[in-house]
Amino acid sequence: MRILLTNDDGIYAKGLSSLYEELSQEADCLIVAPEIEQSAVGHAITIFRPLMVRRATKNNNFLGYAVCGTPADCVKIGIKELVEKPVDLVVSGINRGANAGINVLYSGTVSAATEAAIMGVPSLAISLDTHKEADFTYAAKFARKMVRLITNNPIINSSAINVNIPCLPAEQIKGVCVVRQGKSNIIENFEKRVDPRDNIYYWISGDTASVGDAKDTDVAALAAGFITITPIQYDLTRYDLMDTLQEIVKQSSL
Repeated sequence: MRILLTNDDGIYAKGLSSLYEELSQEADCLIVAPEIEQSAVGHAITIFRPLMVRRATKNNNFLGYAVCGTPADCVKIGIKELVEKPVDLVVSGINRGANAGINVLYSGTVSAATEAAIMGVPSLAISLDTHKEADFTYAAKFARKMVRLITNNPIINSSAINVNIPCLPAEQIKGVCVVRQGKSNIIENFEKRVDPRDNIYYWISGDTASVGDAKDTDVAALAAGFITITPIQYDLTRYDLMDTLQEIVKQSSL
């Protein structure tokens, strides 16, 4: 089995390293990841400048390909150009910080998995619910279990799978649940600052705020101590409004 590994925290991120160490025990893994951190870039791709790629090393050993671009760029060029044989699976992560609720739309980690699905390759995005330094060992082992689950069940191969893991000791994790994406968003604050040359700039910050997400959402289940699994797709159509909108348009003067 051949797995393409990527992330949005950068090619030298600890989460990606842990993922490689675990998954390479039973698969041929190749890292194609952003040269620098690309958190919250969403599904952006690079079209107005060359996409620079270099061979990255760690301790004088080949690590993978560092791409001067976004996570979606990495998946595209990785599958099309850098992997010599067809890719069986794309795994993105392990992200430092949860990707649940509305954050899924902003996430470069999740967008890498979504891009793989667009290209017809099964994919997994996996995140650990902390922004602090953490041990990714448990999350990497769970990722390995998810890889087996996905590859052994072709019926879910057409969807990207988004996984979030609580940053808790293994014995405190309450279980695993399949849930829908929640609607919690980030309450954003802009801190106004002035640089030494009197130029004004802003630093964005904020915390995820619950909007009353039900128990069957990723946000609520993750907060309750569960590992969450959510199948996601790139089709954003509101099918429930199609017929209603069609009638409104017919009756309008458009």
